Amino acid sequence: MTTIHIDSRPYIAQDGDNLLQQCLSLGFNLPYFCWHPALGSVGACRQCAIKQFKNEDDQRGKIVMACMTPVTDGARISIDDPEAREFRASVVEWLMVNHPHDCPVCDEGGECHLQDMTVMTGHAYRRYRGRKRTFHNQNLGPLVNHEMNRCIQCYRCTRFYRDYAGGRDFDALALRNQVYFGRHEDGILESEFSGNLVEVCPTGVFTDKTLKQHYTRKWDLQTAPSVCVHCGLGCNTIPGERYGTLRRIRNRFNGAVNGYFLCDRGRYGYEFVNSKHRIRQPLLRKARGAALQSAIKHDALQHIAALLSNGNRVIGIGSPRASVESNFALRTLVGPERFYAGVSEQDNRLLASILDILRQGPARSPSLHEVELADAVLVLGEDVCNTAPLLALALRQSVRSQPQKIAEKMHIPHWNDNAVREAVQQERGPLFIATVAGTKLDDVATRTFRAAPGDLARLGFAVAHALDSSTPPVQDMPDALQELAVTIAEALKTAERPMIISGMGCGDRAVIEAAANVAWSLSNTGHPVELCFAVPECNSLGAAMIGGASFESAFEIVGSGTAHNDNVAEATAETSTGVAADFYADTVIILENDLYQRADAAVVDRFLAAAKHVVVIDHMDNATCARADVVLPAGTFAEADGTLVNNEGRAQRFFQVFVPKGDIQESWRWAQDIMTITGSCKGQPWMNLDQITASCAAAIPLLQPILHAAPPADFRVGGQKIPRQPHRYSGRTAMRADISVHEPKPPEDPDAPLSFSMEGYLGHPPSALIPRFWAPGWNSGQAVNKFQDEVGLPLAGGDPGVRLIEPVPARKAEYFSNVPTAFTRRADEWLVVPLHHVFGSDELSVLAPAIAELAARPYLALNPADAAELGLAAGNESRLQLLRATDGTGYSLPVQLKPELQRGVAGLPAGLPGLAGIILPAWGKVTRLGIGMKQGAPP
Repeated sequence: MTTIHIDSRPYIAQDGDNLLQQCLSLGFNLPYFCWHPALGSVGACRQCAIKQFKNEDDQRGKIVMACMTPVTDGARISIDDPEAREFRASVVEWLMVNHPHDCPVCDEGGECHLQDMTVMTGHAYRRYRGRKRTFHNQNLGPLVNHEMNRCIQCYRCTRFYRDYAGGRDFDALALRNQVYFGRHEDGILESEFSGNLVEVCPTGVFTDKTLKQHYTRKWDLQTAPSVCVHCGLGCNTIPGERYGTLRRIRNRFNGAVNGYFLCDRGRYGYEFVNSKHRIRQPLLRKARGAALQSAIKHDALQHIAALLSNGNRVIGIGSPRASVESNFALRTLVGPERFYAGVSEQDNRLLASILDILRQGPARSPSLHEVELADAVLVLGEDVCNTAPLLALALRQSVRSQPQKIAEKMHIPHWNDNAVREAVQQERGPLFIATVAGTKLDDVATRTFRAAPGDLARLGFAVAHALDSSTPPVQDMPDALQELAVTIAEALKTAERPMIISGMGCGDRAVIEAAANVAWSLSNTGHPVELCFAVPECNSLGAAMIGGASFESAFEIVGSGTAHNDNVAEATAETSTGVAADFYADTVIILENDLYQRADAAVVDRFLAAAKHVVVIDHMDNATCARADVVLPAGTFAEADGTLVNNEGRAQRFFQVFVPKGDIQESWRWAQDIMTITGSCKGQPWMNLDQITASCAAAIPLLQPILHAAPPADFRVGGQKIPRQPHRYSGRTAMRADISVHEPKPPEDPDAPLSFSMEGYLGHPPSALIPRFWAPGWNSGQAVNKFQDEVGLPLAGGDPGVRLIEPVPARKAEYFSNVPTAFTRRADEWLVVPLHHVFGSDELSVLAPAIAELAARPYLALNPADAAELGLAAGNESRLQLLRATDGTGYSLPVQLKPELQRGVAGLPAGLPGLAGIILPAWGKVTRLGIGMKQGAPP
């Protein structure tokens, strides 16, 4: 720590930072444009000018840019010096010369950083009366709107898009004295992080195009702290609602998780909440073969009570996309021995392995921020760019960790971004990527390796053996592969913060075990190491902690009248659900789970036909709902409260943004209502979220820390709740003028210390309860600076969430020894592996029109040599027949050539419409149907 003097007063500052960052951290309002906490300094805008003095006797001083000036002990500066203030006012005036006078109609109005900084500098009158510069605006796709005339040339957009996120289709295009920020031609932005331009841009050049479809002024949005539901990373979000419609998603800073950024799937996938496929009222089928009809809540519950009271044996199927509380409520309703996890046997085994490895092994599961700090990484079997995009963004930053030492030796501070990049040039830290197909991270990878899942696992086992000879050896390793394994091992061994990343993307347990062996071998040789697993859904790990056998186990007993067979009992024991019960079932309750997305349609058809009665609790109309006898409307993440556990094992709370109309309510409340009406409540009913969370923590010790994920519902600051509505919120009476001219009483909220009004505590609440970032003079998202003790570091009081899993460092792990044999091609058969897509593979986001427009189309990926052997070219129609398909179902798919695929391996997009429910890897036959599409046509 060091002392600096600001306007003649001493302050303690952090040595090694720049003066702008420290001035902001100390609470001063110093304007800026080009600087960003995650992007560093480049000194492009000249807006953060201050006066610096040599010593206390220096009365003249000199103008310097705060973002480009390092903190030094004894430094004397002035923010309020008249010359500095005049300089800043001049800079703003020149920036505004060409800026349009369109604040009243600008989408950015009301939360514009440019507005804030203009007011902060005192620039209120425009003297310029000349002709303004104008530009052509580009169509950048369905997500981002482009209004180039508002640009102030701060370069934040290109620095994020190209330097930080690795995009290459967007740049600063210069001609004489003009700079244009855009693409070389109109077209969809290729980066899956393009939506961050909306928040990175300090003006309205880039705005949310989906918000334009239902535009609302920002101060009229009701917001609440929430968590993204579109992958397993648990990124923090701020959903905004108006008139009962979800209008947008903004990033909610969490220094340990997503920091300042979101992926486009998380930012724009929200519109499924407003989808025409929403279930908004109970549906009832009064007789088998009859159509589902709308019903009132009382009738639906009475019908369910009749079903459960007639001696019907009931089971429950949970979901990895439902909250911890909802899964636990269903488990309580049917009994732990009759509760099933709602994932396939394969996924259940993979999740159980991941959970056991993280709980029992010595390697720590890192946060996304800790991934950024890794200086040597092995990615084994997981295409994180598509399954966990923010993890890929963190890895892109990690390759700068080791080369940063070059800049340190040259005494270049870490925040001087342009100078650091000049010093480092193309140097990158070790990043080894071993996957079945190419990834978007390949451009920064040290080495890549493409192979079938089994061979990826063999590489991992070989790396582990190179690190620790006591691990199982890999037989018959080719020399080139052995050399790669040794190279990877040496890079990991010499790193200060090595990291192993794997996941469920390959669908192969051996890959996960190989990753664990690598991490444990490093740990057992005295190296601290972190082990990160990507999981597919927002509560995959939380559902695994609750337990339950796979849905195949449920399929076995419904309507069978027989006990579990040996395989089911083995699976039950393996997933820690307790002793398998000797019973059959004829009634099933399915929680937020479309089984047709997870299993072969013919298998699900037989299961639902065998069930005497089917009750579905869900928020989206889907194929499973169509087969139900009763459908109960559940709340989405925007209409409910609950807890989700991310891949790190961090439990985070999401809160209801608005009260939905009709009978929509949280899934756990439907389970509570069923228990109440059937008289099956054990003890007192849960009156609010805190009570069911406490019951869950008491019943499942591993989940006990979730009690501390956020303050309880009775939390108050000075006796006040935290308002969901900003203090500028308008039109509360006018919104309901067609009903009544009297303002209605705000809805009661028993589940959260948040109010559905603008009344309440206006200061800074605990980090888990921050519904928006706003501070006086800071209407834009840059106000997050005011919520941090140190700008760019965690929120004051700590980042939201609580870790449930910590390693056992003293324990020497027992290595996995199931090394698979080398992949061997089969005659006329291909090993079909899943290929994931950031747009299309997720069940919910693809229901958002903007995401659906970008979603991949079904295809079959083949190695060009394999395709030529079959007489197929790119775009030709092929026929895929999976050998384990029970009903002979085949798929007609256009061929896409992927040279990186190993021969004998074919790729199939995961989760796309028409391909959902296929459990991969699996062997299949590929034949030619004839030329369907022109060669080179997109899939």
